[in-house]
Amino acid sequence: MPIQHILIVEDEPVTRAKLQGYFQAEGYEVTAVGSAREMDTVLEQQDVHLLLLDIHLPDSNGLVITRELRSRSPIGIILVTGKTDDVDKIVGLELGADDYVTKPFNPRELLARVRNILSRVNAAVGRTDSRMASYKFDGITFDVQKRLVLDRNQNSIKLTRAEFELLIVFIEHPDQVLNRDRLMNKVTHRSWDPSDRTIDVLVMRLRKKIERDYKEPLLLTTVHGEGYAFTGLNL
Repeated sequence: MPIQHILIVEDEPVTRAKLQGYFQAEGYEVTAVGSAREMDTVLEQQDVHLLLLDIHLPDSNGLVITRELRSRSPIGIILVTGKTDDVDKIVGLELGADDYVTKPFNPRELLARVRNILSRVNAAVGRTDSRMASYKFDGITFDVQKRLVLDRNQNSIKLTRAEFELLIVFIEHPDQVLNRDRLMNKVTHRSWDPSDRTIDVLVMRLRKKIERDYKEPLLLTTVHGEGYAFTGLNL
């Protein structure tokens, strides 16, 4: 497997240098920058697999960057901040971040999260080879191998990596009730606790993108007290 490239975007020089040295020692290719402008330059010139992104940068905001990147790229994103506010965490996940860590953090824990995201991404890519090339449901076209989703007017729908993985899980298990634990194990996110809203956030984002009316979903239905079910292949 080719060496995977991590881009660290952190404006604090000491933290940036420590993270770069730590991940390089673990065998990753690492680029470290201190601003959004420098980040853009690296992303334009190099292939990056995962981004460690500080929310508070001198020339931008990590949440804004996450939203912009998710509109055009499936890159892995871990948001890093000194805050412990759950609102930032939820907003970051809603915007498409794969994970969220707060300072101070244990480097070994962060390494585990990075490995978890990258391994699940690689596994997801490998599994697509044996899957049906294309699905159609309720006017939606979903081409797994091309990572292409077309709406009812044949316009492209952009999915984050986690949304893509979640939709695959639902399509592979039509008319089955899937609980949050099972769904969480299939998408590229960190370990979670029972109060984590990640799956609920992802399902709501998917509904807004593929349902005719996300407030009255017909494709991704809620089974109260149990989880969610995909009924789209019957439409």
